[in-house]
Amino acid sequence: MGVTRRQLLWAGTGIGAAGILAACSGGSGNSKDTAASGGTPGKPRAGGTLRVGALGHASAITRDPHGTQANESDYLILALVFDTLTVPGAKSNTVPRLAASWESSADLKTWKFKIAKGAVFHDGTPVTAEDVVWSLKRLRNTPSGAARLPGIQAKNIRAQGADTVVVVSDYANAEFPLMTRFASFVMKKDTKDSAIAKAPGTGPFKLDWFRGGNARLVRNDKWYGGTVHLDAIEVTMFETPQAMANALLAGQIDLASNAGALAARTAESRKDVQVLRRPNDMAMPIVMRTAKGSPFADERVREAMRLVVDREAMVKQVLSGYGTVANDILGTGDPEYAKAIPQRKRDLAKAKKLLKDANFDLSKTYELVTTEDISGLADSATLFANQAREAGIKIKVVKQESGAFWEKTWKSGDFYTSYWGTNDSVIFFASKTMVSEAGQNEAGWADAGFDAAYRKAISSADPKKRTAALKDLQQIEHDRSGYLLWGMADGIDLAAAKVQNLPKLAGYGRVQLEGVWLR
Repeated sequence: MGVTRRQLLWAGTGIGAAGILAACSGGSGNSKDTAASGGTPGKPRAGGTLRVGALGHASAITRDPHGTQANESDYLILALVFDTLTVPGAKSNTVPRLAASWESSADLKTWKFKIAKGAVFHDGTPVTAEDVVWSLKRLRNTPSGAARLPGIQAKNIRAQGADTVVVVSDYANAEFPLMTRFASFVMKKDTKDSAIAKAPGTGPFKLDWFRGGNARLVRNDKWYGGTVHLDAIEVTMFETPQAMANALLAGQIDLASNAGALAARTAESRKDVQVLRRPNDMAMPIVMRTAKGSPFADERVREAMRLVVDREAMVKQVLSGYGTVANDILGTGDPEYAKAIPQRKRDLAKAKKLLKDANFDLSKTYELVTTEDISGLADSATLFANQAREAGIKIKVVKQESGAFWEKTWKSGDFYTSYWGTNDSVIFFASKTMVSEAGQNEAGWADAGFDAAYRKAISSADPKKRTAALKDLQQIEHDRSGYLLWGMADGIDLAAAKVQNLPKLAGYGRVQLEGVWLR
């Protein structure tokens, strides 16, 4: 499949992508063949159960595909049971899934998505445009709906015939299909909230059972998307990367998803364990509230904080070297990422001067709130606090239980750590977390210049104009946003030697396990 996102968007203001899905779904074989033997190396074998470990906390479990998925275990299960309209791709960062194709109007405001032929729910019911419309409207009406479907009002989503969904944006948006990759899970129309836990999806696996964060999924032989080799996937939720890695090394699971750098070091000497490393996988920024009344409202203070951090030391110590230094711009895997912007480096003298000019109160102790959801997150807060002390800044690290963090701190705290598991699009982050009206504006940032650059970037079908706007957008983000992005963590999975064809994509691409098979 050699079609890129630009080809899709710019070869005539939006072109269809029919037929791409079949080309995307690799592998061969008979999904109905449950025999677990007889294959040869390199040739997919049917059958077997993949035992997967994924991180999660009991307090943050959600079964709602349109809820906030703080647990990787929940997202993994939902992504295998329910399909989104589009998914991340290897050569294009947006490729078809339940939507086989899409096209836009010339003004980039109206988008039409055509449902994949043969798509049915797990109970055999065909997927209709009305099902998709109902699901998108339900998603839009969630508390995070504005962030998940930016610029879209529920009243402007409608069916056109049995297999086409029409979505009208409030403004020109060449990137809208990108926004449907992660949360546009489709359920049957009129599914009641009380029935969601057992609602049929359209994904490559069906839910067999779910117990306290753990689940067993069985192959959907009616999946429209291609051959699925595994008989089943069993998901076990672990609260710490260490416990998950230990289970892998003891042979209790076959795959430890996002196990972290320390686990990778431990496993390096084991010939019976695969260590899979994906660059640009996880961003772990420090968020500084920019709104009036916050200690970080003055952009000189935020700049000082970005000059205080020793990025190389953070990558070396927090990530054990499994990562790269970042430059305070989210979306490092985007082909349009602004590499020409000079790398910000540690400068304590300049930081101190900025703090003095801004009358920053150095007599106070500032709380940096973190959680232990992912490996290294709390460690990053502790090391940053130690580094800031060299500039006279007193920081107390406060570790919060996951459920409390997402309920009480995220999007409202003055100073906290965050993390994002997808980093292939600058526009994705601008839309989700930085433009003034963004539903997940983590820092409460409102910058007229940034908003203007964002609008210009998403409304242009001209590659040169879009590139220029994206450059402006990233420069403003680098200079004035509420983010301190010190580095990017590699994604690290540990897998038993028998596990084959694991996803190579960074971020949420790792949950696309439908092509995995067991040797």
